[in-house]
Amino acid sequence: MNDQEKNSNRTPDWDERYAAGKYSAARPHKLLISLVAELKPGNALDLACGTGRHAVFLAENGWRVTAVDNSPVGIEIARKRAAEKSVEIDFRVADLEAGEFKPEENAYDLICDFYYLQHDLFDAMKKGLKTGGVIVAAIHIYGEGEKAGRFLLREGELKEFFEGFEILHYHETPATDTDAGEHHRRTAEVVARKNQYSER
Repeated sequence: MNDQEKNSNRTPDWDERYAAGKYSAARPHKLLISLVAELKPGNALDLACGTGRHAVFLAENGWRVTAVDNSPVGIEIARKRAAEKSVEIDFRVADLEAGEFKPEENAYDLICDFYYLQHDLFDAMKKGLKTGGVIVAAIHIYGEGEKAGRFLLREGELKEFFEGFEILHYHETPATDTDAGEHHRRTAEVVARKNQYSER
């Protein structure tokens, strides 16, 4: 199966899942809730936003949000949720792996990446932050005796992506992630701030 076939097959799969009500929790990740309480609202980017739980939460708290996902069904659900909350969000249907959306450099005060792994996106995320901006991410992981996978990082790997950044929070769950979403694996969490000495 070539890359084009993989991409064409992935979207309907997620469309079907979202249409069936799966992976559609409305409550944002607890890490984002606690982080937003400490930050001044600005420009936020929600990558692989799914049905919009994080984008809507940010907009409700005064953030100017751009939210991107490959699933038209997920984005449509997110739009309806935003309308119900009377918030405006710049939603984009785009395939991140195909490069259909690239974060603008030095544009965001906050970038969210919850449960989406694309290795070559980390550099773009870091460049997309303003100095003083923050990335918050939660990615599924594997460790010794656990099966690796395309969408899994090894233990400790997430933190390595942010060498040179100020690590405000790092945690690896010892058991299945208890986030409101549907998870069946452990997760690494990071909150990293870009400062004037951070890698670009």
